[in-house]
Amino acid sequence: MPSGIARICNDARAAKTRFYVLHRVKHYTSQDVTSAGGHRFAMVAGEASGDLLAGLLLQGMRSRWADLQAAGIGGPCMADQGFEAWWPHEKLAVRGYVEVLRHYREIVGIRSRLKERLLRDAPDAFIGVDAPDFNLDLEAALKAAGIKTVHFICPSIWAWRPHRVEKIRRSVDHVLCIFPFEPALLASHGISSTYVGHPLASVIPMVPDKRAARLALGLREDDEVLAILPGSRASEIHYMAPLFFAAAARIRAARPGIRLVVPAIPALQAQIEQAAQAAGLMGHVQIVSGRSHEVLAACDLTLIASGTATLEAALFKRPMVISYRVNWLTHRIMRPQQLQPWLGLPNILCREFVVPELLQDEATAQSLERAVLEWLADPARMAAAKEKFIALHESLRRDTATLATDAIEKIIST
Repeated sequence: MPSGIARICNDARAAKTRFYVLHRVKHYTSQDVTSAGGHRFAMVAGEASGDLLAGLLLQGMRSRWADLQAAGIGGPCMADQGFEAWWPHEKLAVRGYVEVLRHYREIVGIRSRLKERLLRDAPDAFIGVDAPDFNLDLEAALKAAGIKTVHFICPSIWAWRPHRVEKIRRSVDHVLCIFPFEPALLASHGISSTYVGHPLASVIPMVPDKRAARLALGLREDDEVLAILPGSRASEIHYMAPLFFAAAARIRAARPGIRLVVPAIPALQAQIEQAAQAAGLMGHVQIVSGRSHEVLAACDLTLIASGTATLEAALFKRPMVISYRVNWLTHRIMRPQQLQPWLGLPNILCREFVVPELLQDEATAQSLERAVLEWLADPARMAAAKEKFIALHESLRRDTATLATDAIEKIIST
């Protein structure tokens, strides 16, 4: 695993950190982030990928401000940087209209209590990390009260729900953009922003060490390895894990020597193991706690749920089959709002279908099996995808932590 990731988010400490986070939730009325001197920030990251990005950002901020204090909603990567989580990020890790409705009252209650707390004792700035449906409304209230607001990761108004641009303008003082085309788009709507590159592009090596990753995972150099990443939310595991394991069983029947490896979010590992058991794969699939970057470095290709993890796979230069399913009503609502023919981030950024996307009704065990086997039968196609991902990696690599901290410093000094 790259040393930067190991330093920022040590998977071996994830279970311990999770206990710490949950312990702090029970005592979230303890010391406020703003109750002592120093540079004081409130932050919200709503899922595992946001926690990782926020951890990288906090590392840069702490290098600038040794007296940094930060608290709010986050996870283990942020806790590794001294962040105090008043609620764990899993509370917000829900995707889809119907799925959110099931947790609506709890999520709105958390946002209301957090807003009251920050309005009562204001930080130097609030930094919302992704999770726009939660953060933009909170940011609007804080900005109206005179608290500086920064949003890290431009909401994907270029992909779907373009009407959100008005809410962004009303809610945010500054946006930290991770894709190079976003600042011009935001500027056309009068929104201040800075391109900071994608932080993972500076952490993930241009040439991943596949041999070392395989050694760490107990895999042989000549193994054929398929990584299975069914998602980082409970709702994603519900929809994707049974499908992916059904496909994996078919793939294993066609290629008996293939190794199947699944990096599991610790909080969701039991749910993943149950899905593997139901598919008859326990004993034939290696499920590891965390270590997703190690798994991506070790694999030949991946069967992966749409989301930030697909970009991570691209930065590791791994071919992939992207898939996604949601509740049928959520799909009916969301589909007309999609502005581009691609859903997966690697395809969106490359502006072409570099990798296949099998979504909703097209996502079947048979179709996923076929797509994976087509990759394995075509080394030249796999090599061509690798070259495209190298170019993508180069376009996203910047000193993200420094650029983002520079922008935040300007915001809090005005």
